[in-house]
Amino acid sequence: MNKASSVGIVTPKVARFDQPLSLRCGASLSSFELVYETYGELNSARSNAVLVCHALSGSHHVAGHYADDPDNIGWWDNLIGPGKPLDTDKFFVIGVNNLGSCYGSSGPLTTNPATGRRWGADFPFVTVEDWVDSHARLADLLGIERFAAVVGGSLGGMQAMSWAIQHPDRIGHAVVIASAPKLTAQNIAFNEVARQAILKDPDFHGGHYYEHGVVPARGLAQARMVGHITYLSDDSMDRKFGRRLRHGKPVYSYDVEFEVESYLRYQGEKFAGFFDANTYLLTTKALDYYDPAAAHGGDLTRALSAAEAEFLVVSFSTDWRFAPSRSKEIVSALLHGDKRVSYAEIDCTAGHDSFLLDVPLYHGVLRAYFDNIRV
Repeated sequence: MNKASSVGIVTPKVARFDQPLSLRCGASLSSFELVYETYGELNSARSNAVLVCHALSGSHHVAGHYADDPDNIGWWDNLIGPGKPLDTDKFFVIGVNNLGSCYGSSGPLTTNPATGRRWGADFPFVTVEDWVDSHARLADLLGIERFAAVVGGSLGGMQAMSWAIQHPDRIGHAVVIASAPKLTAQNIAFNEVARQAILKDPDFHGGHYYEHGVVPARGLAQARMVGHITYLSDDSMDRKFGRRLRHGKPVYSYDVEFEVESYLRYQGEKFAGFFDANTYLLTTKALDYYDPAAAHGGDLTRALSAAEAEFLVVSFSTDWRFAPSRSKEIVSALLHGDKRVSYAEIDCTAGHDSFLLDVPLYHGVLRAYFDNIRV
């Protein structure tokens, strides 16, 4: 085995599509662009491609770094590269940015061809299924008829599952990590609290804040604070912050006193400095809408009946946003449908964010699984 290393300097690419894309909301995009990155080499049989789908605030920048920004390292760089669990000496890995994002693919920040202005709040609602359809167009452009695997964590795991349902003949393996077959009412509620923080910000201006030269930074920061709480476990927050006071004693103020308050405000303000509020709204709604069993009377086994892929489903013991019980729903549905599925529940104290970390057992499971995929 090669010593694990980085894929090194990477360069984003832009794919443009001029054929209309019909969306589940009833709207249509007359044309669109997707930003993506690739790592490794596509083999002569074009059989070693792996698609990586990102989570809510993720992007196409999955591994490596940029020549002009060496500190901007891909969000799954610990997993992808030569000698790493998703080994780029074996696989041709593609990271793609979803429609509606703020990282270059067509979305609220890009130009609406009908008006010549930024889409803003006029960008149509998109769903997980729409993302899969758009990614299939990218696969066509790259000459990839079938992915060896589609992999994703959280919202990305929903996309991997949807690939197996929508394009069963185009995917060999679906790797679904820290995900769920649909959101619970509690998860939808958290998303709604976050959205309301944005929508009620005076600087939101109905989603057309670009034209006013402002951003709803306060609302977006609050939304991120709410979301961030759900990504961490109680144990991890207690270990990092406990009840520590910044001044050593109460000062009886509504300003920051507890260390956890300082951390959350920092994370919120940092996020509001680079992410787009309209993208946050669109993406959380896509999460809310995802429910492949809905068209089958709530029967997930029937929803997955078309799948031909083998599955690896991974959960984390302290993830309460997408608890292990939610992953087991997927596993149970697959088993009842006589599908091939492997399952691992990883003991990790980091909560939902565990899927982003270099946890030895977790990476060992992924390495073993990817090593056994024939290309």
